[in-house]
Amino acid sequence: MNDFSRSDAIEFATPDEVRAEQERLLRQHIRYCKEHSPFYGERLSDVDPEAIQTLASLPLTHKMEVSIRNSEFVAVDSIEVADIVFSSGTTGWPTKIIYTQGDLERLAYNEERAFNACGITASDIVLLTCTMDRCFIAGLAYFLGARAVGAAAIRNGHGTLEGHGEVIKHANPTTVVGVPSFLRKLGNHLGARGMDLPAASIDKLVCIGEPLRAASMQSLPIAVELEEIWGAKAYSTYASSETVTTFCECTEQAGGHLHPALGLVEIIDEEGQPVPDGESGEVVVTPFGTEGMPLLRYRTGDISFVNREPCGCGRTSLRLGPIIGRKQQLLKVRGTSLYPQAVFSALDEMPEVGEYYLEVHSDGDLSDRMVVHLSFSSRPVEVDELLRRLQARLRVKPEVIVEPEADIRRVVFTPESRKPVRFIDLRS
Repeated sequence: MNDFSRSDAIEFATPDEVRAEQERLLRQHIRYCKEHSPFYGERLSDVDPEAIQTLASLPLTHKMEVSIRNSEFVAVDSIEVADIVFSSGTTGWPTKIIYTQGDLERLAYNEERAFNACGITASDIVLLTCTMDRCFIAGLAYFLGARAVGAAAIRNGHGTLEGHGEVIKHANPTTVVGVPSFLRKLGNHLGARGMDLPAASIDKLVCIGEPLRAASMQSLPIAVELEEIWGAKAYSTYASSETVTTFCECTEQAGGHLHPALGLVEIIDEEGQPVPDGESGEVVVTPFGTEGMPLLRYRTGDISFVNREPCGCGRTSLRLGPIIGRKQQLLKVRGTSLYPQAVFSALDEMPEVGEYYLEVHSDGDLSDRMVVHLSFSSRPVEVDELLRRLQARLRVKPEVIVEPEADIRRVVFTPESRKPVRFIDLRS
């Protein structure tokens, strides 16, 4: 077994205390990987866990390795497998991931600490608008977290707008978990039908799948909109199926806290070298206490930064900034590099823009061609004016195609995808 550490107090410990405990947990994790995982048994054959001085001396694990050599990462017998999911396959074919009962208990504890940080207690009622089926770990994670806190859970999943409205009316949830763009649509829909959301029971929104903060940590327009529409505080959270580790904002809304006893986080550059705190790079996670498919220095492919300064909530634990982009989605347009999220943020700041998605093609001259498909939510504006505002924000001018909202939604919200599809990569 690779038991995880239940230590609430470590979130408020001194840096030296955290460092000592994480070093102990890291050595324990390396031993488990080496002894139980065929992949790491081979890769760490010459590694003495007790002699490790720095994380950088250990090999990095790539997403593609987990996908191609999937069975070699399994560290338990089949009888110990409790749950099987598939990653969303954002940048490739979905990867099978297995969890033991211990992994699910760790998952519940992680979400319990996350919910605790943003003020969710046993007196709360949590409405889940994310699915628990279709091999999606997030819905299960938030359900387990709500129950671990002692809160009641309403598993309404991918219900209709009207269905969610009826649940809110009759069950009086205090917290809603969901994707920001969906929560905005739901809030606007209910408001247009006479529901006074700011006067309703909901005071917390836990937002998944899309960022609420800019790289500056200022709230994105969608975060401001959500808080105005619902009359509730909006908290951002980030996690991945592979690492089973959550980073959730606390009541200060200033970055996602990592529970120190559940993992280590690094930010690295293109060469795999650590970058200074506050600088952007690839997020690398070593999740402690995982049993089914333990990982060591796992490269998530997500771009962000860390803040190690003590938080206003009293926690001393590391905070992860917003996901600025995904490494494989970096765009290069006529000499300018940017991530799709920069385009999304610019569009979200335009109240006239309704639904949208970004399509990217190879241009044949080492440059990418961006095509924004969008609909208007309010009074239309001239496309030239829209392009001018986009170019001012992005320093490049994409192509813009205006379409009916129904056509855009058919692309963005497909039955085959568990998340909104706003980026379509058609580069060769």
